[in-house]
Amino acid sequence: MFRKVIHSICSSLFFWSALNQKPESHPNYPEFAELLSDGWIPGRKVDNSDAQYAGFRQNLPYLFIVVLLHPLLRRFYDYLTMSNMYTQVSNSPMTMGLSPSAAADARLEQRISFDFVFAAVFIIALHEFSALKILLILYLNYSIAMKLPKQYIPAATWIFNIVVLFANESFQGYSFAAIWAFVLPQSPSADGKLTSTNWGQWIDSHGGLISRWEVLFNITVLRLISFNMDYYWSLNLRGGSPVEKQLDPSNLSERDRVSVPAKPAEFSFRNYFAYILYSPLYLTGPILTFNDYVSQQRYRSHSITATRTTMYAIRFVVALLTMEIMIHYMYMVAIFKAQPAWEVYSPFQLSMLGYFNLNHIWLKLLLPWRFFRLWALLDGVDPPENMVRCMSDNYSAAMFWRGWHRSFNRWIIRYIYIPIGGSGSKGLWGKARNIGNFLAVFTFVALWHDIQLRLLMWGWLITLFILPEVIATLLFPARKWRSQPNVYRVICGVGAVGNILMMMVANLVGFALGIDGLKGLINGIVGSYSGLGFLVAACAALFVGAQVMFEVREQEMRDGVKLKC
Repeated sequence: MFRKVIHSICSSLFFWSALNQKPESHPNYPEFAELLSDGWIPGRKVDNSDAQYAGFRQNLPYLFIVVLLHPLLRRFYDYLTMSNMYTQVSNSPMTMGLSPSAAADARLEQRISFDFVFAAVFIIALHEFSALKILLILYLNYSIAMKLPKQYIPAATWIFNIVVLFANESFQGYSFAAIWAFVLPQSPSADGKLTSTNWGQWIDSHGGLISRWEVLFNITVLRLISFNMDYYWSLNLRGGSPVEKQLDPSNLSERDRVSVPAKPAEFSFRNYFAYILYSPLYLTGPILTFNDYVSQQRYRSHSITATRTTMYAIRFVVALLTMEIMIHYMYMVAIFKAQPAWEVYSPFQLSMLGYFNLNHIWLKLLLPWRFFRLWALLDGVDPPENMVRCMSDNYSAAMFWRGWHRSFNRWIIRYIYIPIGGSGSKGLWGKARNIGNFLAVFTFVALWHDIQLRLLMWGWLITLFILPEVIATLLFPARKWRSQPNVYRVICGVGAVGNILMMMVANLVGFALGIDGLKGLINGIVGSYSGLGFLVAACAALFVGAQVMFEVREQEMRDGVKLKC
């Protein structure tokens, strides 16, 4: 009861500190006022200064139209081809003259035919002439899988796609003007005028709705690797099938949909194109493996129901309204961009600016991911949920990354972490190897996000901050404290406080402030005796919050919920 009271008081103070500010009268207001714009809530400005979220927010009405139009077009296509007459998989021996297996094949053919055409139109609308660049990358990656000897496929796939990541960044999407100038260099005539026209500039002016296609292409690279590696592993499993494993192909679990390989004939270029450019998940994910995509095109997932999809849509709307209220009443993103004089803020206010900035990061990622997942659910495909816990409900650095961008985490485990050794090794050497694997994984994750030093620092900080948790689990194994559960819970609570502080530091460095901005923030918080006193009180509050998180997870275990994060 005491923990609940303290937790309620602290949570109320968090929001009060942010909502009770009068920004117009604040000494720093002129420094960030130009970053604010008129909002739809009367009398309030809106902090729409985050470019990533601003792009999603601005285009949301048009995205809603596409989300409504896409399923309607699929139904119209199915109606024209009368597909429902022969693709409804049932338990009866025959389905309109077809066996259930043949009906599933027909459903796959029908759905991918639509996905292929819609993806082609969608990619042209988004990128116009730049779609040719994407098509070339897709063709080269497919050729690696299909034309190279089997033993060279993994290395060639990884080298090619990492080179693509760096080349996209270095050459900024390969402008046609630069290519034209390289192939047909222009030389000035006697009067100083150029002798030929650079038609590449005209082509670049037709870049579609998203002219900088390379910015969002990183997510596509993951699907390119997924297809090639799923194909490579399928070569080792030829002859195996779900039937031989005594699995019902129409009722596979999510794990089996990922691990059971598609049929050899299903690794065609048409299926590959439809998967890589699958419209609901093309821009931001969640990430779906090729095996999973094909499985759900053959058999509709039993997890998709009208009630579940409706509730998911309601949850999205609630999260969207939460974000709108936050950016209308809390201007922490604009404040951090302006880098004002930190000394005018109290240590408590500075810590809350950092805390709610992290909440803004969480929401700005959650909203696009849930929106596009909702689109996929409406289309009859169930991709993984990327955010399964609130950002504020995490105390373990290792478990945090299992629930943050969860589909990416699963992708990393399948295609990087397990192939390089995973966490199967025991003993001290095994722990050291695990840390090395973590370092390799987070280096890739940082470079995949963006080729910037601050993100590389973020990846290394994450690995460094996982070390204390690993060492603590070795020094304080749970089995030795079974007779003293309350003492062990206190020890875990102390460790959780350290983990939370380190995770906040790492994410503020990587996604908000950078190293220099973080130094200013920390100096403002602990640069005085009152700040140090506040830090002690904040750690006590985090300790109470960790105890609440422990209780939440224990209740989940009692209810049979196993999130593993």
